[in-house]
Amino acid sequence: MSGTGDHSLARGLTPGEGVPFDDRGLAYGDGLFETVLVRDGVPQLWERHLGRLARVAAALGFPLPERETLEALPARAGEGLAVLKLVLTRGSGGRGYLAPEAPEPRLRWQVLPFSPDPARWWQGVAVRHCRLRLAVQPALAGLKHLNRLENVLARGEWRDPEVAEGLLCDAEGRLVEATCMNVFWWSDGGWQTPRLEGCGVAGTLREALLARGGIREVTAGPEVLDRVEALCLGNSVQGLWPVTRLDDTEGRPLARWTPTERHRTLQAEAHGLLGYPLQPDD
Repeated sequence: MSGTGDHSLARGLTPGEGVPFDDRGLAYGDGLFETVLVRDGVPQLWERHLGRLARVAAALGFPLPERETLEALPARAGEGLAVLKLVLTRGSGGRGYLAPEAPEPRLRWQVLPFSPDPARWWQGVAVRHCRLRLAVQPALAGLKHLNRLENVLARGEWRDPEVAEGLLCDAEGRLVEATCMNVFWWSDGGWQTPRLEGCGVAGTLREALLARGGIREVTAGPEVLDRVEALCLGNSVQGLWPVTRLDDTEGRPLARWTPTERHRTLQAEAHGLLGYPLQPDD
């Protein structure tokens, strides 16, 4: 099953109605979004998604819909695997960049069937470094807001279908994330992931794995990846991908890996949180 819908905290919208021209999300990226894996109507990592929604809304300064409104949406996915996307903007109003004193946020949602690519789980993926550098803005660090133009530009740096993702550093040269996934590597006897104090999205799968212990947040430059024992990318929709090749910004190989037990152990932990297979035969 798939579908779309609209909802306003203060006024109803006709289903299928387009976003008004003066919507602040459209005009300024003034809003937030979530993408949630839904299995047979049950949202995975749901409390962490709701928690992040609340944190972003609080940081931006406008209210969330009632919880029962949000709770009703995953069931619309029906049977099978689907992705629920929620987009919440501040709504309309205000004067230019000055937001309205009493915002009336506007919620839009969409549910679409989803099929992950198992080959990326078991065979691994190739990734590359991106030339683009993320702006440092601590007030927005970790938040999944609508201003994602940097990610769009970074994703436009390659067209090679064999390259699954691009790695991003910030303007000060610190490794941050991939264009739509978080980064994990094994070094110095344990798993590490970039500290997200200046920019980047704190993914819900990353959050869940950090809460279990065994992964350490660090500050590091991209050169750290040239000598790590294992490298993975992950998010709450795709699961965890082992990285088998890392290229520079021109597409020249820098390092290669073969998936090992280290990759599989972290992958099993991540997939256990999402209901994905723990091994190829599952």
